[in-house]
Amino acid sequence: MSDEKKTAAKVEPLRKTRPCPECGKPSQREHYPFCSNRCRELDLSRWLSGSYAIPVADDEAKADREGEN
Repeated sequence: MSDEKKTAAKVEPLRKTRPCPECGKPSQREHYPFCSNRCRELDLSRWLSGSYAIPVADDEAKADREGEN
């Protein structure tokens, strides 16, 4: 064995945790970007039920219909 001093590899920390988009608690690595399986499933449920949608203003819809004529 050598008498050289062995240096341990420097471990870089994971990225800074962000708040859970559902409840605001710090996110957990295994459920990222959520804090728990519960919050992850709540978000998925909203996507599947169509709760997340881009609103369309009535003026834009009228302009689109008038432009087709």
